[in-house]
Amino acid sequence: MFEFLLSGLRSGIRERSLQGVFALGVLMVAAAYLSGSFSPRQPQTVALDIGFSGLRISLVLLNLLWIQELITREVDRRMVFFSLTYPVSRGDFLIGRLGATLALSVIAAVVLGLMLTVVVVAAGGGYEQEFSPSLGVPYWLAVAGLVFDAAVVAVFALCVATVSTVYFLPLVLGVAFAIAGKALGPTLEYFAAGSDTKVEHMRPLVEALRWILPDLSRLDWRDWPMYQTVPADGAIIWSLGMAISYMTLLMLVAVALFRRREFS
Repeated sequence: MFEFLLSGLRSGIRERSLQGVFALGVLMVAAAYLSGSFSPRQPQTVALDIGFSGLRISLVLLNLLWIQELITREVDRRMVFFSLTYPVSRGDFLIGRLGATLALSVIAAVVLGLMLTVVVVAAGGGYEQEFSPSLGVPYWLAVAGLVFDAAVVAVFALCVATVSTVYFLPLVLGVAFAIAGKALGPTLEYFAAGSDTKVEHMRPLVEALRWILPDLSRLDWRDWPMYQTVPADGAIIWSLGMAISYMTLLMLVAVALFRRREFS
């Protein structure tokens, strides 16, 4: 397992396409700085909000590309045969590759998070807001929430990769899953508040999806560092429990499917 984790770390760092996405993350952080100029009263808050959105997009794309690189490409090019010649189970292979993906994701989140911190401080331009963003523990907890968000998407893509015979299917479905999971919570709140009758026919579908998709919006805690709005008691614990339980279930399904897969 550790051999697969270490080799995955090396491959993930070397891959040029992944370096390009990381560069995109850097550009998004820079865009957060520029966005602060559109709000003369709360430049740091606006920069932080845009930065969090850019950070989430970057982490999701990086995780999906790492799954694509470390699992899908190996299966597509039959390189997986060399990996499976070791006296280890197929489950160890998947867990090792997932561990490499999550480790790389944490590294990327720390680097981009530090850069965003500098950007937010600089976005103030000497202007003191009435309510300045909190860049301490609340900030890093919000970053951790985005890491868990991207991790759930990564495990979903890994599950798809264990059965897919189409190279880009895990990436495409992973992006769709990330969008749907993020939109689920706000959509449910919209219906609960009394939605427009023109979309009322969609309520049964959305109500059914809530039992299949995780509500990834629960892992977005940006309001805490931005507005000092502390999450409700137990909200963070319940959100993390949801994410970990969902990832565990998907991982068990992925291992079971990968063990039954026949390679030709």
